[in-house]
Amino acid sequence: MSKKRFGKNDILFIGGILGIALLFMLLVFFLQNKEGACVEVTVDGKVYGTYDLNENQEIPITIDGEVTNVLTIKDGKAKMTDADCPDHLCMHQKAISKEKETIVCLPNKVVAEVTGSKEKQEFDSIAR
Repeated sequence: MSKKRFGKNDILFIGGILGIALLFMLLVFFLQNKEGACVEVTVDGKVYGTYDLNENQEIPITIDGEVTNVLTIKDGKAKMTDADCPDHLCMHQKAISKEKETIVCLPNKVVAEVTGSKEKQEFDSIAR
């Protein structure tokens, strides 16, 4: 038996697949990186508040009368700066500013997500 090595066609095929994958990744990266306008905070699935990313502010998130998390908006980015959860993973997540980026605090059921605008749209489209 003879060992078959990679031929020219095999290398071209693998290079083509890698090129298509790279092109797809670049398209996804550039199409989904829109700057957000607001950050929407939900607690246990219910909207807690929507805050403008262009206004520097500190938002204390209160659950059952106690402040559990603090979301800080500074220079157009939102970051969880304080949390009373045991692991503090939400505080180690990067600051968010692009649409659909999120910070999640699972123990406290707090989610901060960047959205495009302050007005929440009910419908994707209107049919006439």
